[in-house]
Amino acid sequence: MRKMEKALAVALAMAMSLSVVGCTQTPDPSGNPTNTPKPTENGNGGNNGTEPATKEVNTGEGEGKVLNIYVWNTEFKERVEGYYPGYTKDAADENKGKIGDVEVRWNITPNDNNGYQNHLDEALLTQDKAAADDKIDIFLVEADYALKYTDTDYTMDVEALGIKKSDLSNQYTYTQDIMTDSNGKLKGLSWQGCPGVLIYNRDAAKKVLGSDDPAEVQKAVKDWDTFLDTAAKMKDAGYRMNASTNDSFRVFSDNAKSAWVVDGKLNIDQSIKDWTELAKKMADEKYADTDDLWSAAWSAGFYATGKESAADADGNVIKGQDTFCYFGPAWLIDFCMAAGDDASIAHAGGWGATEGPAGFSWGGTWVCGCSSTDNKTLVKDIMLTMTTDPDVLMKIVKEKNDFVNDQPTMEKMAADTSYKSDILGGQNALGLFAAGAKKIDRSTMSGYDQGCNESYQKAFKNYFDGNATYDEALEAFKKDVHTKYPDVKVD
Repeated sequence: MRKMEKALAVALAMAMSLSVVGCTQTPDPSGNPTNTPKPTENGNGGNNGTEPATKEVNTGEGEGKVLNIYVWNTEFKERVEGYYPGYTKDAADENKGKIGDVEVRWNITPNDNNGYQNHLDEALLTQDKAAADDKIDIFLVEADYALKYTDTDYTMDVEALGIKKSDLSNQYTYTQDIMTDSNGKLKGLSWQGCPGVLIYNRDAAKKVLGSDDPAEVQKAVKDWDTFLDTAAKMKDAGYRMNASTNDSFRVFSDNAKSAWVVDGKLNIDQSIKDWTELAKKMADEKYADTDDLWSAAWSAGFYATGKESAADADGNVIKGQDTFCYFGPAWLIDFCMAAGDDASIAHAGGWGATEGPAGFSWGGTWVCGCSSTDNKTLVKDIMLTMTTDPDVLMKIVKEKNDFVNDQPTMEKMAADTSYKSDILGGQNALGLFAAGAKKIDRSTMSGYDQGCNESYQKAFKNYFDGNATYDEALEAFKKDVHTKYPDVKVD
């Protein structure tokens, strides 16, 4: 236990320097907002007021009477409340519920300033001293820092919970690869997949390309050279191609063939170098700005020029700026493009989706059984029900618009002509997402991803803005990596 505590303490120290990202309302590394707005798909934003069917889970002798779940927002809580059979809400406390005679306690710490990881880490390090009713049973992680937890004994091998490989055969392979530790043990499961697409402005496509049909738009963004040619046309017509040079970063980083650190040395994959070249071209030619994702300037593309957002709590508004496209997964479309704002492009059904120059993934949430749990039977049942039950997952697709981690379900929904996205102008883009999910390869991911990704984009912004040379930006990146990871050789 001492060795394990030391390892996590080191990981915590490294993580405290890292920032997180998410939707414009409240930051979240998975990209899902803390307070998820109602989606507009099929005009449905919930579970139609229906309660989940009741079932009895035999928790077994000697198991606990309190189930503690650590999360950073209400997304998984809403999924369990709405779809786990037998869950009942506590009328007096929104962060409590019941499953049979077990009390469920939701411990929610927002991601702001790395708050969730810090809080979780502090709790994990004291599990051996915690009272039975205070021990963590389930906690959630996301892709950028998953390995920080998978390679510790705090996360349980799902087989130790009684979950068999055959139970998980319909899941997308990459979602399991992300949560597999260095010994080949699977340490967490997800109910969702996060393949990405190119999300384009239909009005801009019709005006500049002559069509907003996804197949026709794809011809104009089929590879990066063609993408740049189209960017020039968009600029001439008064549109930014992307809101920011950072929009395309995930597409390149997710397709890297090697890790950020190889044999203890900092490594910059050719894919990252290719992004740097593209981003510099985009910045120099004014095809995109260089603002941070989730900033007001980045979000301006959610509105047409001349439009502005509804005022926030402080009276601030976002003034629209004509933008052709963004890159993102289903959660970006449904929860982050201001569909609830009457003035937005999304509200008017003005976006479309196509494959883009390359496939990629972004984000995702995984459910981990904590080794300190005294509710193994219930933990197992929640993980299986929420990530493998086809009836539950089908309802989540139809009612919450998640892209779920079940291939037969997504293939069936992709072929369902009655399913459509209001935000995407009536398009059913699930076939695009399903095809992309099968191609995702996260074999080069490492515990350095979050820190290096953020440091690289931060350092090279000065290069894109003309405030530093390439070599100066590179040195700034290396210096930042050395600060975060002193043991990594940067030269």
